[in-house]
Amino acid sequence: MKNRAGKNRVALERRVAVVSVCASLLAVSAVHAQEEDNVTEVIVTGSRIKPNEFDAPTPTVAISAAAIERSGTTNLTDFLRTMPALLSSEDDLTNTGSQGYIGSTGLNLLNLRNLGEARTLVLVDGRRHVAQLPETAAVDINTIPMDLIERVDIVTGGVSAVYGADAVSGVVNFVMKKDFEGLVGRVQYGAAEAGGANDVLATLTGGLNFADGRGNIAGSIQHTDRGRLRASDRSFLRGANYTTMRRNPNDPGDNPNIPDEVPLNDIRYFDSARAGAIDVDFDGVPDTLPNGAAYQIPRFVSPYFSQGGSGTPIADYIGDLLPEAKTTVASVFGHFKVSDAVNFFGEAKFVQGKATAYAQPTFDFYLYQSADNPFLPASVAAQIVAGAAADGFGDPSAGDGVLVSRDNFDLGVRGEEVTRDTMRFVTGVNGDVWSRYRYEASYTYGQSDIDSVALNNRYTDRFLAAIDVVTDPLTGQATCRSNLDPSALPYQPWQSFDFSGPLSFTPGANSGCRPLNIFGEGVADPAALAWVMLDNKTTSRLTQNVFNAFLSGPVPGIALPAGDIDAVVGVEWRREGSRSEPPLADRLGQTFGNVILPTDGDFDVKEAFAEIRIPVLANVPFAERLQVSGAVRVSDYSTVGSTTTWNTGLLWAPVRDVSFRGTVAESVRAPNIAELFSPQSQTFEGIEDPCDSSQLANGTSYRTANCAAILSALGVTNPGTFTDPNSATIGGMATGNAALSEETARTYTFGAVFRPRFAEGLSLSIDYYDINIKQAISTADAQDVADNCVDQPTIDNVFCDALTRAAGSGAITTFVVRPENVASFRTRGIDFNVNYLLDPSRLGMDADIGTFTFSLMGSRLDRLTTIPTLGAEQIDERTTADVNSGSYAPKWTTVFDTTWEFHGLTVNYGYNYFSKTTRYSLLTLAGNPDQASRSNIYYNARETHDLSVSYDFAGSYRVYAGVNNLTDERPDYNTIYPVSPVGRFYYGGVKVSFGGP
Repeated sequence: MKNRAGKNRVALERRVAVVSVCASLLAVSAVHAQEEDNVTEVIVTGSRIKPNEFDAPTPTVAISAAAIERSGTTNLTDFLRTMPALLSSEDDLTNTGSQGYIGSTGLNLLNLRNLGEARTLVLVDGRRHVAQLPETAAVDINTIPMDLIERVDIVTGGVSAVYGADAVSGVVNFVMKKDFEGLVGRVQYGAAEAGGANDVLATLTGGLNFADGRGNIAGSIQHTDRGRLRASDRSFLRGANYTTMRRNPNDPGDNPNIPDEVPLNDIRYFDSARAGAIDVDFDGVPDTLPNGAAYQIPRFVSPYFSQGGSGTPIADYIGDLLPEAKTTVASVFGHFKVSDAVNFFGEAKFVQGKATAYAQPTFDFYLYQSADNPFLPASVAAQIVAGAAADGFGDPSAGDGVLVSRDNFDLGVRGEEVTRDTMRFVTGVNGDVWSRYRYEASYTYGQSDIDSVALNNRYTDRFLAAIDVVTDPLTGQATCRSNLDPSALPYQPWQSFDFSGPLSFTPGANSGCRPLNIFGEGVADPAALAWVMLDNKTTSRLTQNVFNAFLSGPVPGIALPAGDIDAVVGVEWRREGSRSEPPLADRLGQTFGNVILPTDGDFDVKEAFAEIRIPVLANVPFAERLQVSGAVRVSDYSTVGSTTTWNTGLLWAPVRDVSFRGTVAESVRAPNIAELFSPQSQTFEGIEDPCDSSQLANGTSYRTANCAAILSALGVTNPGTFTDPNSATIGGMATGNAALSEETARTYTFGAVFRPRFAEGLSLSIDYYDINIKQAISTADAQDVADNCVDQPTIDNVFCDALTRAAGSGAITTFVVRPENVASFRTRGIDFNVNYLLDPSRLGMDADIGTFTFSLMGSRLDRLTTIPTLGAEQIDERTTADVNSGSYAPKWTTVFDTTWEFHGLTVNYGYNYFSKTTRYSLLTLAGNPDQASRSNIYYNARETHDLSVSYDFAGSYRVYAGVNNLTDERPDYNTIYPVSPVGRFYYGGVKVSFGGP
């Protein structure tokens, strides 16, 4: 998804009370956690079969509402990202400012197993939820009201046969509270010690039973207000303090004994400045500033930076780290039981979210300013080199002048204001029939309306007309040349705007054009800015219709000694639609932003599914329980035709204390609306040219020869010394692919659960997983297109076909990105959970000192590989971190949590850890052992500590407070990784409960 880039400078880079829901011993777990007479049945995500005490063999982690509340977060995704399987999910940090993509501001999307949001199915009470990212099925987690959550189930096996497509890497199911009676309110405030990122949460939920308990109706409203965080709010990201890894100026010849990259501060663009970098001799290097002072490049840092000097600091281009985000969620839900056989239920939810963030300004290179421009400072005019313009442009008629390269902060920083209005309705009926059977039929409708306003966008044609300034011979005042002569279109040989197409204004005296001074920062006429700049809006609507019906119960006429054969049969119909209408100026290519075309697509799918669970043995020696299970789903898509998914599972508990479980599943994912129907639209992406001499060793064994062949054919004299001339994002095209087919994944899970009777309160689980996706739908971003073009055995491949280079210079000029069924992904690892409830009274202690709960959840990643195309070399991504794409793959990830409860007092400590990850791809490190010093090859491991305390009193009141990131950890030579730049964060709140939980 990160390929939805905008036009940017290339610059930049819980606590949990977790229960591993044991497939075989769930009820036993509850017994050990509570007194015998307080056991509560938990229906676990992963199957629609009514659970017995052994349940399904699919590994599931359940996160309690108490754990979420204790985390102190007002952003649910921030908390869920501490779970090992959800580490690479998108939150506000990854989707804000220069880190985000068009339309991403405020979005929070879940990503299981590093396989992408598109392969993670988000459910609410086992039902699908309408998306908030146009043309996809991606659900914004901000639409889930936190205080209504009973628990969150994370199922990391293939369950497409149960819930349908998209559940390739698993399911995250938000189980909401039911039968709510009473009134509960909560208010919380939090703030970062270093300032910024303040947040407020206020919730109120009330409900009542009626008709002697046969009916219940409840309502809830939740409002969150999360504060903006600018990069300039953090001293270590501000100006000259910002330190990043850059090419080593002391290693121009790539000495193998000197690191290629080193941490450097005060990095600036060598070729542009906020007030304007002026080139008087047309050699492409600035010579002076608008005040006449010499332009300084004290230390050049390849490929297009300097350390210190006159250029714009790259820190200025970071923009916002967190958006200003306000979200209100209003919910109404209820049910009425007519009889055991008829129970009507329904719910309605309305969500309004608004998020605003600012990223980068517009910027321009080599703007031609003629010598007759009255705004041209005399000190600059005196330095003009006669004939340089004619020589530089190769145009003898070109008059003398200068070139200005500028970072236009004074014109306004570009940003995004996104408003998302979502409504969702569920209605249905369920009940028990024929004494042992249960049915349910439901209909779900969801709709999201999205207004995305591009802030401080710019009309390109108006800007070029406004800076083409001359003196009006009648008034002696500065004016636009086109005001005097409508046929005199701006002369800008090195700008790409096509003035032969439709314009946003009509040249002439009544055009409204006001002369714009670009010689200096803050010198522009506000009236000129008002004519040049604009805010324009894209509107989108997503709709979802789902009908689902199923019947569950024992298979009639068959009874095994170990119990009934339980089964489910059902049908489902679903229609998804999405359309987007960008503003006319964007469609016509009149603005600084991307050329974006309207999108309109939909699909429907008809499905039939069945599940079965067969008890083979029970209560016999070496088989406390042995059962097999299976599921199958047959689907008919209006887009890709028929698909079949299935899974099968085995559960064996030789004794009550130990159980073993395993599943094999085949899942599918059908292409979404964006992948199928997106029209060809413009996109801008940064590309570090793999054929640059500094990058030749950073790819496969084919790269050097392939680059030589490509560059030689373009007329580059010495390909081995080629230097990438691009310093900004490159324009390209992104499009859908109607010829896509479904992708298929085979998933294996095997595990064991231990709950020894001799250690009451202790439970352990360990599970192995292996997911292999073939014919994967992959939309390579521009960097991957460039890399994969030259990293394949031959340059005769789809990636080279999608890339265009300039004859002579060899520079990448444009590209095409589109989804293809060409890739394969493989991930494999081990998950483990340890939970221990310690009650000292069970150990014979007479004194009441409360109870202690210990939880350790972790994961070891053994494999994460990609094969871009058939026959290509495998790319190993394990232990790497790609901050730009938000993909993090540490070898070890763990979350430790301990809680002490004593007479209303609860104290909780949480420790979050993942192991160090490489800053560079493993291919880069293999080809360049001297890429960085040993201490800088890796990002630091993440180690954060959280602490919270709460106190319940008077039966209905709770006060709580806490601190996250207790030791104030910081990112490691970047803006957001491995820890948030928010730093030490304090929060506190009050909860009042009258009859509610």
